[in-house]
Amino acid sequence: GSAAAKREPRRIPEADVGAVWSREDAGRVVSMTKLAQWLWGLALLGSTWAALTMGALGLELPSSFREVLWPLPAYLLVSAGCYALGTVGYRVATFHDCEDAARELQSQIQEARADLTRRGLRF
Repeated sequence: GSAAAKREPRRIPEADVGAVWSREDAGRVVSMTKLAQWLWGLALLGSTWAALTMGALGLELPSSFREVLWPLPAYLLVSAGCYALGTVGYRVATFHDCEDAARELQSQIQEARADLTRRGLRF
């Protein structure tokens, strides 16, 4: 086999957890973070909305369509806020206690106290 066939694919470093899209570009990994994806999506939606509402495309839209189109960003913002609140509420409601980790931490605290007591520290 050739060296190119044996080469393993490059991985995104663990520190770049937000990277969800990547490609290899001239030997280096180029990644798009979730924030960049959201900004691109908002820019695309915003420019489409602006083009439709300002008549930049030269389309004759019915008045009922225009009445819905103008407040659409406000509706989307309120919907995104409701989704965010619902997601946070769900995550809080389904949060699990880590009882094993709590017991381990308590035992480590007891060990540390015993060690400090042996060294002359009083609690």
